[in-house]
Parts: sequence; C-alpha cells; structure tokens
Amino acid sequence: MQQMTPRERVWTALGRRVPDRVPKTAGFTPAVQEAFRQATGAGDPAVYFGWEVRGVGFGGPQALPDFGAYFAELPPGTPFTEYGVAHVPGSFHHFTRLRHPLQQSTGLADLETYPWPDFTPAHRHVHLEADVAALHEAGSYVQGGVGHIFEDAWQITSMPKLLTDFVQAPEQAAYVLDRITEDRVFMARRLAEAGCDGLSTGDDVGMQDRMMMSPATWRQWFKPRWARVFRAAKEVNPDLQIMYHSDGAIEPIIPDLIEIGLDVLNPVQPECMDPAALKRQYGDRLAFWGTIGTQTTMPFGTPEEVRRVVRERIETVGAGGGLLVAPTHVLEPDVPWENIVAFLAAVEEYGSYA
Repeated sequence: MQQMTPRERVWTALGRRVPDRVPKTAGFTPAVQEAFRQATGAGDPAVYFGWEVRGVGFGGPQALPDFGAYFAELPPGTPFTEYGVAHVPGSFHHFTRLRHPLQQSTGLADLETYPWPDFTPAHRHVHLEADVAALHEAGSYVQGGVGHIFEDAWQITSMPKLLTDFVQAPEQAAYVLDRITEDRVFMARRLAEAGCDGLSTGDDVGMQDRMMMSPATWRQWFKPRWARVFRAAKEVNPDLQIMYHSDGAIEPIIPDLIEIGLDVLNPVQPECMDPAALKRQYGDRLAFWGTIGTQTTMPFGTPEEVRRVVRERIETVGAGGGLLVAPTHVLEPDVPWENIVAFLAAVEEYGSYA
C-alpha cells in the first residue's frame, strides 16, 4: 500500500477504512514530559515521534471577571477558569483541588447575574482558519476541541448540587447546562467552519464498573444537548469526524451516542470495557481511539507486556481499520520511560496493514 500522509492516515482509520498504518498518539504529564526531554533532548513529542494529530482551539478571554465574591476564602494567587472554577494547589503531582463558585446559589437570579464567559468575540476564534490551514499544509490531521458539558456544570456548581438539582431544582440545572451548551454549539460550528477534520467532545460519565448516573438520567439531561452540539458541526461539514471522550464503563449509552452522530469513541478503557467486544458489536458504526490501559499496562506492565497488548489491540480492534492506538489517558509519573518506548516501538512493528 502506498504511504499516506498523516492526515490521510488518521482520516482513513477514523473513517473505519484501512490506512497504510495504525495511527498513534499519547499525552504526557509534566513529569513524563521532563523524562522525554532528558531521554531525547527534544522538546515536542508529537514531532519527535511522528504523531499524526494536531489540535487547535479557541483563544482565552482578554480578562477574567473578579470571581472573589463567590468564595469565602482562597489562597492568594489562586487561578480561575473562565467559568470561575478555582484551582487550589494540591499535594499530589500536578493535581489541584477545585472550588465551585455557584455551590451556594439558591435560585435562578443567582445564575442569571453570574459572569458567564463569552466565546463569540472575534479575538477568540478569528485565528482558527489560518491555524488549520498551516497544519494541513504540514500534512497533519487537525482536531478542534469544544470541551465539556457535564464536567463544566458540576465544576461550577459542585457535583452534589448539580445532581440534587436534577431532582429538586430542575430549572436551575437546566439553566446551567443550557448556558454551557450554547458555548459548545458556537465552538463546534466555528471549528467546523475553520476546516477541522475532527471535533473532540466529551464528559467523564463512567466509573470503573458502571456509569456515574443512570443511563436514563444521561439521556434526559445530556443526550439532547450533545445532539445539538454534534448537529451544529455536521450542518457545516457532514463529513466532520466527531469524537466523544469518557473514561470508565459507559456501554449503556454507546448506542445513544451513535444515534446522535458519534464517529469515534475515546478512550475505551480496557479495565472497564472490552475493546475487542466493542469492535465486534459496533465496529461497523464506530472507530476507536485509545485502548491501551493506563491503570494497568502502561504503569505496571513490563515492556514485553506493553508490546503484547499493543499487538493484540491492533490485531483485534484495528482489524479492517477503525483504530487510532493510544494510552487511555495522559501518562502519569509512575509510567516507566521504557514502557513508553515499548508502546511506540510496538506500533511501528505491528501497525502496518501492508
């Protein structure tokens, strides 16, 4: 088979067809990024390892509102997201502790007067067309990210309040989710207009062996909102490849995601769902991105085990195309550098469809 460009390779694989090779990627935490720098002397792992996907996104706001009034006390210099979520320094690696600005809100008036972000000003997205064109010129597959709905909502209000509001104050839950959904719809449309090949979406709604909420609750509160986001992008470009990310066990809602237009499921945690079984059941309608466990194989396997698992995924989930192989989350500091090298070497060794 003739060698493909990186863009052609990913487009073909995520279109459930057979490329020349299985495309690949990975994400590094700061400690792993430093290990990479020391081992290779390079600065960008995507360039060094030839990962085929590049990302584009919206620029930040010119200034953030003063969210201090929504918190009783915070350490000096605490950073905020543009939704007002405070990130307090934690004590474990790169993780932070979240503080929720609307945790004490009591009614719609509190929500209506909250300083919600605005993604529509031109300075936040006017660059997208040029960024996408430059990456296409370099041969890359370009994916734009729109962020989350559930995750942003619970981080703003707190998880207990949002889930309680589903039952006791549904008008408040709907207001928060609708404000966030409007942002996601606008972003999806603009990224499609800018020429992105793929759209990254998602919410973590799975635990280790079940969903965080009942499938019925997800269908009521999130399915129609994500359907709006998917539809906004597909109205601009029907061929845009939409990816949905959720860690954990989410099998009950996979048919729903397909129904509203999903093309690619990510990250397919093998500790929670069987990637080969999902391929057999949904491989005619879904492509898969991930499948290499970061709870098991990457931190605790030997390099030989890593190679064996990569080969197995390529032979099963990658059969007939439809796989972008990757660890199922960013690689944490407990992942040995030797296992990362083994992962990438195994993709090179076993990933050819020739």
